[in-house]
Amino acid sequence: MPIRIYRPTSAGRRNASVNLHTEVTKSRPEKSLTRPLPKKGGRNHHGVITVRGRGGGHKRMYRKIDFRRNDRNDIVGVVEAIEYDPNRTSHIALIKYEDGVKRYIPSPKGLKVGMTIMASAEQIEPNLGFTMKMKYIPTGIAVHCIELQPGKGAQLCRSAGVSARLTNREGKYVTLVMPSGEARRVSVECRATIGVVGNSDHAQRRLGKAGKSRHLGRRPKVRGVAMDHATHPLGGGEGRSKSGRAPVSKTGVPSKGGSTRNRKQHSEKLIIRRRKSRRYGQLK
Repeated sequence: MPIRIYRPTSAGRRNASVNLHTEVTKSRPEKSLTRPLPKKGGRNHHGVITVRGRGGGHKRMYRKIDFRRNDRNDIVGVVEAIEYDPNRTSHIALIKYEDGVKRYIPSPKGLKVGMTIMASAEQIEPNLGFTMKMKYIPTGIAVHCIELQPGKGAQLCRSAGVSARLTNREGKYVTLVMPSGEARRVSVECRATIGVVGNSDHAQRRLGKAGKSRHLGRRPKVRGVAMDHATHPLGGGEGRSKSGRAPVSKTGVPSKGGSTRNRKQHSEKLIIRRRKSRRYGQLK
């Protein structure tokens, strides 16, 4: 049972559940593939807080993940271990290639220790964990770690339990149905990995108490309407009032339904069906 619910011996334990991480086979990370991860507390290079509610939390080491796999073409790798990664929702798999090189990749669902994986620029068998160009992947199959630009590395479908479905191939593009319901086109030269990202039980876990959030580095947040005029655009007034204004952040950026996509990027033109309607997405 991957998710465990304990007896309600306290108020925090009553509403909490724990992910047992039964797929994990190794507790310590590979030292050569880690580096220190200094805390920023939501601050930019000027020291100004740009993301509120961040700070504290458990100390972490960053695991270097190979999202490109373009220098491992046609080299067979063996899964040495499945590990927990505190920096992402999915588990990671430690791969040892024939030439002795070790790499981390996001672990697909069903990947076991001892199984082999491979990446290639040519057409190969579409087995679990194999990476290839989408012009060689059969339609109707689930893929993850998808590139948006050839050679840039995986950008889509990297979280626990998600995948996209390759539904059509036409000319220079393939059509993908994303987990959000969005349908978009991606170049056939972009790479993707076969399978669904593992650790799908992550979404079922409940923290149960504020202390768990603090361990993750999340600090309490104050509502904008509870602040004063000088601190937040929604603050001030006699009683709670948003003054008829749409929800915005402290700097005035729309926080619910506002468009944040860069319209100048070519990727915008490749969306066939949006995850929500245009009218809702263009809230001013």
